[in-house]
Amino acid sequence: MTAFRKPQVALTSKAAPFAIRAERAADVAAREALLDACFGENRHGRTCQRLRDGRAPATGLALSAMRDGTLVGTVRLWHVSAGGRPALVLGPLAVDPACRELGIGAALMQQALAAARARGHAAVILLGDAPYYARFGFSPEKTAELSLPGPFERDRLLAIEFTDGALDGAAGMIVPTGAALAKRRVLRALQAHAA
Repeated sequence: MTAFRKPQVALTSKAAPFAIRAERAADVAAREALLDACFGENRHGRTCQRLRDGRAPATGLALSAMRDGTLVGTVRLWHVSAGGRPALVLGPLAVDPACRELGIGAALMQQALAAARARGHAAVILLGDAPYYARFGFSPEKTAELSLPGPFERDRLLAIEFTDGALDGAAGMIVPTGAALAKRRVLRALQAHAA
């Protein structure tokens, strides 16, 4: 009879679990600080930010990754019209630099895409690193005729379809279509971030 051999597992501080949950209002200040740390304070001037300014994320598609009670990752999706076709834009996706090797970014992506698909959305577009996002099914195949409201690198405009043909023939400007944030909510978020 062979004895059961328990595998050796090295437990380190990096092995601590994380959980992904719906973003909460209490996450705003930590999310903004994380985005500043990952993208710099000039992130508000970036092209894709123009699709998010003054808009609420798509319902159920703003996620936070938590580790030991601290926000360590975030992703949001936003309603847009992609040359007249309804779609979502994903971004920003950010993970605390100290936690980047834990798979948090991939887990956020997988959960966000699964949630978007489950909610009946047909396509997701993003501006990002093609080799990284290809593993989730993104490619530039359906974005060649689409534009963004500002400068961008064409090979970084990527999309995934959940419904075949959702972006067939899509051409023109990608514009925001999501619900506007209440002005009071925008002011509170900005004040919380400045504090």
